[in-house]
Amino acid sequence: MKRKFVVIMLIISMVCLCVCFSACSEENENVIRLNEVTHSVFYAPLYVAINQGYFAEQGLKIELTNGGGADKTMTAVLSGQADIGFCGPEASIYVFNEGKKDYPIVIGQLTKRDGSFVIARSEMRDFDWETAFIGKEIIGGRKGGVPAMALEYALKQNGYVDGVNTRINYDVQYDLISAAFDGGTGDYCTMFEPAATNFALAGKGYVVASVGEEAGDIPYTCFCAEKSYLKKNPEKVKKFLAAIQKGVDFVSTHTAAEVAQAVAPSFADTSLSVLTSAIANYMRIGAYVDDMKLKQEDFEHLQDIIISAGVMSKRADYSKLVDNSFLG
Repeated sequence: MKRKFVVIMLIISMVCLCVCFSACSEENENVIRLNEVTHSVFYAPLYVAINQGYFAEQGLKIELTNGGGADKTMTAVLSGQADIGFCGPEASIYVFNEGKKDYPIVIGQLTKRDGSFVIARSEMRDFDWETAFIGKEIIGGRKGGVPAMALEYALKQNGYVDGVNTRINYDVQYDLISAAFDGGTGDYCTMFEPAATNFALAGKGYVVASVGEEAGDIPYTCFCAEKSYLKKNPEKVKKFLAAIQKGVDFVSTHTAAEVAQAVAPSFADTSLSVLTSAIANYMRIGAYVDDMKLKQEDFEHLQDIIISAGVMSKRADYSKLVDNSFLG
């Protein structure tokens, strides 16, 4: 009798375990671990999609983490800590060129211009790209990152040569730029919103120019995932991108104030007025995409900029590295 009781208890335990594993599996099937390069209203369509319930409509739950740089976001993707990475497509290009077999493929674009603004230590009502940086030091972010290369491109267009008539400081980690500049490093630095607006409101510096306006259109931030993940989860990825597209559509058809209201839950420590101002700045420079598909000519233009920066010499194959088929 005792033996029979033990057998029955074992069976019940196994059933319970199976139910638990099934529930966990079902939950995980609906979860996407997304690692973003940084947390900024520059990525407003993403936060709109989260806060307006567009992912929930698709039956998805997003677990969002902050990488603090494209290199760290890519590390999260390659190590399996993130399912999808959100960063500059240059990160995927570098991994592809290294010969990794299960490389990350770019599956959608969110922004088409650099989102950083030039911060000066004094007010410059007559800021001039051709003269402002002569003999000055600019904190530009990590060498090889799109923010740094967009800045380099804008400077080259205005006759600057790093180390000759200006100096770009690549030594400061991206998420420490504000602190470094506040601490006295550099004559200028670049910041994304809402950091730029908050920094100016605190009386620590002045927003004097937009790198994105000066550098022009480039595929700036995109979503990527390893080939193996895309192969296993095609429908899940399509649902993910469909939700993002609804966020893109919302931003393109609403005012900065309305978008600010929609993203506000993602920026609890930022006032609505600052969010509105930051989003208006990005709308003004044409930072957000309407079409999430990454075009080949834009991809090649980005590679031109990377090669010009001396970061790489070998081009990545657009047909292998970019897949727009997951977009509707």
